[in-house]
Amino acid sequence: MTFKRLSASFSASPQLSAADVAAAADAGFRTIIDSRPDAEDADQPSAEDMEAIAQSHGLDFAHIPVTTAIGIDESDIAQMRAAISKSPGPVLGYCRTGTRAAMMWALSQVGETSPEMLMKASADAGFDLSAIKSRLVA
Repeated sequence: MTFKRLSASFSASPQLSAADVAAAADAGFRTIIDSRPDAEDADQPSAEDMEAIAQSHGLDFAHIPVTTAIGIDESDIAQMRAAISKSPGPVLGYCRTGTRAAMMWALSQVGETSPEMLMKASADAGFDLSAIKSRLVA
């Protein structure tokens, strides 16, 4: 699995497996944030299962489920900001493709980092954040 770096302290990824969690721990990640709602796909591990796997590797875990860019509200952003700020870092966020995790990261960094830098970092990592561009610059 490739973990796509968005900043020195945050990377994003598609759905993780147990082996990916072990690789993340070996790579130095300290926290995993799951942005997928449970049962989004039939074969997807539950957040509870992923938390147990993460904890078995000494990683912190947060579950902040969102459905789409439109479904990300201010409460979700505040939870993401809090999870990142209290994390011993670095943090690995994931969802089905990695895009929602990247969106959540970018939205949580508004006010800390310029919208242009957030868009560039995301594009450089292969994530299209055009769906939330107006929210980043607002």
